[in-house]
Amino acid sequence: MTARSGRWIQQWDPEDETFWNRTGRRIARRNLLFSVLSEHIGFSVWTMWSVLVLFMGPEYGLTPADKFLLTSVVTLVGAVIRVPYTFAVAVFGGRNWTIVSAALLLVPTVAAFAVMEPGTSFTTFLLVGLLAGIGGGNFASSMTNINAFFPLRKKGWALGLNAGGGNIGVPVIQLAALAIIGASGGPRVLLGIYLPLIVAAAVLAALYMDNLASVRNDTGAARDAARDPHTWIMSFLYIGTFGSFIGYSFAFGQVLQIQFGRTPLQAAYVTFLGPLLGSLIRPVGGWLADRHGGARITLLNFAAMGAATAVLVAASVQRSLTLFTVAFVVLFVLTGLGNGSTYKMIPGIFRAKALARGPAGEPAAAYGRRLSGAAMGLIGAVGALGGVGINLAFRQSYLSHGSGTGAFVAFLVCYAVCGAVTWAVYLRRPAARPAGPHTAEREQPRLDYAEV
Repeated sequence: MTARSGRWIQQWDPEDETFWNRTGRRIARRNLLFSVLSEHIGFSVWTMWSVLVLFMGPEYGLTPADKFLLTSVVTLVGAVIRVPYTFAVAVFGGRNWTIVSAALLLVPTVAAFAVMEPGTSFTTFLLVGLLAGIGGGNFASSMTNINAFFPLRKKGWALGLNAGGGNIGVPVIQLAALAIIGASGGPRVLLGIYLPLIVAAAVLAALYMDNLASVRNDTGAARDAARDPHTWIMSFLYIGTFGSFIGYSFAFGQVLQIQFGRTPLQAAYVTFLGPLLGSLIRPVGGWLADRHGGARITLLNFAAMGAATAVLVAASVQRSLTLFTVAFVVLFVLTGLGNGSTYKMIPGIFRAKALARGPAGEPAAAYGRRLSGAAMGLIGAVGALGGVGINLAFRQSYLSHGSGTGAFVAFLVCYAVCGAVTWAVYLRRPAARPAGPHTAEREQPRLDYAEV
């Protein structure tokens, strides 16, 4: 039985198939649904400036460099705030924090509504952009929370669905802007529509979500996760996947405007497509990782990302809009696949370490859930910093060379390094040690990460 006190669940063991089939699955899926809703709106609020800057014409007095700096600041805050949001789940409970984090989205939305007009200073826009970064934190708390609800065999699908549903907030606000601002509704109409949606997300979380007592007050898990080298290795890999996704989401429309002379509406007609496909494909990345191993899928994905980026370099040099757009959309799809496969790897890595240390079964599963949940927030925070790097790289590339070619070359090198790290750490099998009289005493159990 699942013991409940108010909205707190006292006993939770999803690895027990009888428990899972009888009650756990229904409760986990309900929490997943409303977690996705809150995270989805959080992503929309976080990335609203990727749309707003497209429609901020000459009357706003902002240069292309100003716009890239603005989106870099928004991305930076969204990345940094993921760290405390990860801890908040352990302190307050997943349901309780979802209510608070959803309600907090009112602050940047109302602030943007108040200042969105010509004549507002660039400094004011930067400060309001800082507030919008709040929306980026919802991902970390949501993933940490949902990770605890699902068994290991379902995590790739569940985490992919949770993150993918949140990521779709990026193309949704871009499509909404295309429909509303494109129809002369104005930015304030777009922002006004989101206000009741934010309230609805907070209310629904209060009514239908649960807290897990097993997660509460385990702030030591974050400390343990931060000490583990795999947390930082996976953070680096997530820079390559999610950092690319969020960075390109902010930058794609601006690149089309600056390098190819697209109007705001022409850019908006294309901008949403990449984030949409990248979000929809993320659960597929998790599903493929469940079936074939996250490390294998991640390595293949980085190779494909490198190939797509090479095509982008050629398209940028030739100034071929069609080739550039197609390659960019393909790259978005690959970022989504990689997001799903890398996040599937995280619980598998910590479960493998637990199995190497002691008995299998629930102790190993509990250890894996404990550390992987904390690690996910840290990895999500560091990974999102890749989006900052992408926007700053584009800014510098356009200031120095007048095109984004230099930035794409740098991204190509990054994907090559990410692929090499994935192979070296999680797929390469070291040569067997020569046998000797004391080999058994010296040799530690080797962790096999090929299946994570």
